[in-house]
Amino acid sequence: MSTRNWAARLRPVVIDGLRAVVLENERLRVTVVPDKGGDVIEFLHKPTDTDFVWLSPQGLRNPHDHLQGAADDVAQFIDHYEGGWQEIFPSGGAPSEYRGARLAQHGEVAGLPWQAEIVADSEQEVAVRLSVRTRRLPYRVEKTFRLAAGSAALEIEGRVTNESGVELHAMWGQHIVYGRPFLKPGARIRLPEGVTVIPHESAINPLGRRVSAGGPWTWPMVPADGGGETDLSVVPERGSPSDVVYLTGFTEGWYEISGDVGMRVEWDASVLPYLWMWQEVGATTDYPWWGRAYTVGLEPFSSMPTNGLAEAVANGTALTLGPHETKVLRLRAEVLA
Repeated sequence: MSTRNWAARLRPVVIDGLRAVVLENERLRVTVVPDKGGDVIEFLHKPTDTDFVWLSPQGLRNPHDHLQGAADDVAQFIDHYEGGWQEIFPSGGAPSEYRGARLAQHGEVAGLPWQAEIVADSEQEVAVRLSVRTRRLPYRVEKTFRLAAGSAALEIEGRVTNESGVELHAMWGQHIVYGRPFLKPGARIRLPEGVTVIPHESAINPLGRRVSAGGPWTWPMVPADGGGETDLSVVPERGSPSDVVYLTGFTEGWYEISGDVGMRVEWDASVLPYLWMWQEVGATTDYPWWGRAYTVGLEPFSSMPTNGLAEAVANGTALTLGPHETKVLRLRAEVLA
């Protein structure tokens, strides 16, 4: 590895005892943590000093140091959730059981240490490839992060491989959440034409929800819970109701979210045809947020809802991987300034 401090550069570091890799150029600094699920914990736009990812108040925690607390398939994820951007595979959302395998909240790979290999290191481009094998299902997952000199875009290629001789199902998602200083009330979300909104079947907070049950509705103006309409393209004020909805009908996989600066995320909608929209902007004053979260997740996903793999199989939205089949996903996250 070179010791450049200009153009495209890459540097392994240690953060709170966890192996991390910093990819950097003149415009971006992106920090990835192989020891903790390959999470992206920093996506900093240097010219405006804007970090796009939400970091939770508890911060980055090493899962290997966690020895206390009740056994809980939800807390396994939440106890070590620092915010940021997680790879979700092979199950999304609530704990689930699939063919005898019990899968915790958001599956397996977000809590595992990944191997890291530098695959490009020049003034023109740097790249790191992460890889991991799931432990309860026979999958191998790879993710390559690539940053070119002078670019405000991070390029990502993901691969999931069924290493068995039997057909398997999976949910695959990108758990991308935004927070301050970038995210503010009034920030705008833009989607392609023709997208529809499917509300989650029930409220995620006993105090109410933002979008009325039922649907599907047409983006962005949807019936509000309790009457009237709400505009989902506008990030709400702190204390607004928590909610999860599922967006579908993407002929092209992209969204933009913008305030003073913006982010555009592009992905292959034939692999991930849904966009989960999670809003937790301070209404949940009990576990796990205690009123301290102000975040919006815009999360490309293969399947829905956020109830785990078994339900996605039952409703026909789960991915199917044949014996030894590999599926490839390409994403691009670009700062708009």
